[in-house]
This record gives sequence, structure tokens and C-alpha cells, in this order.
Amino acid sequence: MPGKTVNPIHLKIMDYTCHSDTGKIKSLFIKEVQQAFVSDEHIEQNWKKLNYLGKPDFRIASDEYGSFHSILKMSVPEICLFPQDDMVNMDSIYCRDASIATDGGFVICNMGKAARMNEPRSGKKTFETGGFPILGTIETPGTLEGGDVAWLDEKTLAVGQSYRTNEEGIRQLRVFLQPLGVDIIPVPLPHYKGPSDVFHLMSIFSPVDTDLAVVYSSLMPVIFRNLLINRGYRLVEVEDREFETMGCNVLALAPRQCLMVDGNPKTKAALEKEGCRVDVYKGEEISIKGGGGPTCLTRPVYRQRQEKKGP
Repeated sequence: MPGKTVNPIHLKIMDYTCHSDTGKIKSLFIKEVQQAFVSDEHIEQNWKKLNYLGKPDFRIASDEYGSFHSILKMSVPEICLFPQDDMVNMDSIYCRDASIATDGGFVICNMGKAARMNEPRSGKKTFETGGFPILGTIETPGTLEGGDVAWLDEKTLAVGQSYRTNEEGIRQLRVFLQPLGVDIIPVPLPHYKGPSDVFHLMSIFSPVDTDLAVVYSSLMPVIFRNLLINRGYRLVEVEDREFETMGCNVLALAPRQCLMVDGNPKTKAALEKEGCRVDVYKGEEISIKGGGGPTCLTRPVYRQRQEKKGP
């Protein structure tokens, strides 16, 4: 069953919005490892065909997720749970990808990875059970994944155009968001390792405050990097080795309060130099092998509003 849900009307009276990736998180959804990975037997049957880098160990993954969940509980007042669902597979642990939270309701995605096609429908059932409104659903031939979507401010949404998110998916999203006054900035992404790889906009861009972001510039379009600088962002650059260990995938629990995978000391130190508090979790089994860091493991819903900094 879903965990505790949130009254949207109550949150509008209070000063919260879905249109942020850096405000203090009021509520989010997660899919716990026991409900996604299920068992060692289930992992054995599925990890190769899902293109994991290695076979996750269920016991170690459970321990890692327990630590991850404990950090979330210290900062997030309301955590809702996606239930186990036989319609979906191990990748459902990366629950950001199947939906986009907006002030008008959830946009239900249409996955670019065929093996994940049932995740949006499964998530929609949970949202409806919890009383959350649905703004719209991305329909074929459009594809859209939440890992390609990042809020720059309440009225500006950056959307990666990738092997997982296509032009038609972005067009449909623009139709849904236009009545909310949201401007979409498409960000064409490079081929990198090809269609079978996990490569989203948030693989190379993690905002942690309205004027600070973690980036991997080597794979970032120049026009988007310059846009960030012109909007007043300071950029924390991730080196090549730490990009491979998910150093660029950083979740803002609140402005400059960060959560990242352990084993990226240079990125962590650079964030701390910018005045950030950084918590880490061991993520070899739940993050690195499946290509999903802390932003991927969470579907934030409501965050506290922030005043925009910079020009």
C-alpha cells in the first residue's frame, strides 16, 4: 500500500510547489529495494536483460537501501511508498523516471526503454489511490522519462532530448504545461554510449540550489552550459573518474543539503567548499550497477518555495 500521502490543497495554502528540484522536500515517493528487486532469484533472472553493469546482491542491496532510506527520513517529513507490482521489474526502483510532478498534477511518462513500459501505469494507480491528480499522460509515439527533466525555476523546465525522451514527448509535455505558464527548454543530448545506456539530462546536471549545480561539462551542450552561467549558476565540475561512479547524480534534500553516492570525494569536497552539507550512502548495488543515483531513486512531489538568486 502507498505510504502517507499529502493534501494538495493544504500545501497550496502553505508555501510549497512541485516546480522545484532544490527547495526543501516536503514529500516524495520511493520504491523500496525489497519491492523492486524482490529476491536474489528475481535478480538472477533479470539483471542481464535490463543491462545492469553487474548482478546486485540482494542482501547487500537491502542494507544499502536501509541506509539510504534512513537519511531520507531525517530530512523528509512525508515519504510515500510505491508497492510491489508484478507488472514492473527491477528498474522500478528508479522511480523518478515514470512521472513528472507539477502543480497541476502528475504527468505520466511513456518510457524510452521498452523493458520499463509498464512503470508509468503502475505509478499512476498509486497516485490515484493516494488522491493525487493526474494532469496528463504522454502517448506513443512520444517518449519521456523523468530523469531527463529538471526545474530551473518554477516557470522554467529543462528537458533533455535523448534516446529516452524524444521530440514528440517534449511537444506533448509542453501542451500539458502551457496552461501552468511553464516554459520548456529542450536540451539535445549526445549519443555517448548509445541507446542501451542509461543517459539522461540528470546524468550530467544536478541543481542543488537556485544558483548552484553539479555538472559534467564534457557531455554538456555548450548552449545549455552557457544558459546556466547566464542565469547565475555556479558550476561544480565533476571529473571523469567520479562521473563513472555517479558523482554528478546529486539529490538536493534542501538548498545546499545534498545526498550522493559514496566514493566521490573530490565532488563532495567541492560541494562542501560551496557551503553545502553532504550526506553519502553506499550505492554499489542499488545505484552504480543499475545506473541510478539518489535523484533516480526518488520521486519528489512537493518542495518549499525559494527566492531565485542570481541575475
